[in-house]
Amino acid sequence: MIPKTLAAVAQFAARDESFDLALRNFLDGFYARPTADAISDEPECLADKVPRLGAVKDAYLAATAEWLAWKYDLPLPAWTRAERRSLRRPWFASPLDSLRAVLLLESPAAFRSRNLFVSENALTRA
Repeated sequence: MIPKTLAAVAQFAARDESFDLALRNFLDGFYARPTADAISDEPECLADKVPRLGAVKDAYLAATAEWLAWKYDLPLPAWTRAERRSLRRPWFASPLDSLRAVLLLESPAAFRSRNLFVSENALTRA
C-alpha cells in the first residue's frame, strides 16, 4: 500500500516497514497531486517506537512537510514546529566525514533548522 500522507509514512515506520521506501512512495504520489491534506495531519512520534533513528525520522518528517509547504505554497502545519521534531545533535545523511561539508552547505533550510544535514536533492524523485 502506498502512503498518501506523511502520517501514513510514520505508521509504516512504526510497523517496522521501510521508512525510506514509504517516504519515496509518498513523494511520488504527492508530486503527482500536491495537496495540503497530505502533510497536515501530525505523524505519530517514532522516537520511542523505532529504536534506531526514530528521532531522526520524526525530524525528517517535519522537515519534509515544511519543505513541501514552502515549495508548493501550502499552509505550514503547526505540528512541524514542535520541539520534539528537531534533533539536539547534528545528524548527517552520510557517515563519510569527507561529505559533511557538502551536506552542511547543501541542506535545505527546513532540514538544517532541525539539525538534519542532507543533500540538496534529498526529496527529489526521478
